[in-house]
Amino acid sequence: QVQLVESGGGLVQAGDSLRLSCSASGRTWNMGWFRQAPGKEREFVASITWSGSTTYYADFVKGRFTISRDNAKKSLFLQMNSLKPEDTAVYYCAASDSFATIRLSTIREYRYWGQGTQVTVSS
Repeated sequence: QVQLVESGGGLVQAGDSLRLSCSASGRTWNMGWFRQAPGKEREFVASITWSGSTTYYADFVKGRFTISRDNAKKSLFLQMNSLKPEDTAVYYCAASDSFATIRLSTIREYRYWGQGTQVTVSS
């Protein structure tokens, strides 16, 4: 059983940056970030392979967000730049049992989830 704890959310203005962190209680394989806005379904944001060598992004964050990880510290990060009001959501960290070099972009592909951290972007 792996526990995930996100941190780093907050209230920022459009154009600002935030860095989300996710701390894992144990070893993890491929990981990802999802988000859920009020009244909407949870959606894929980005994922990263266990080695950190390959990353995947949703089209709406390409060029603005960067996913990374530090396996020695059992941590996952999401650097978010040029934030927009439509980025407002609860952001979730997730860990998969897969270590294949593939894009994992659906909820069912992840076994462990954090409790989420709120990101609010004002215009």
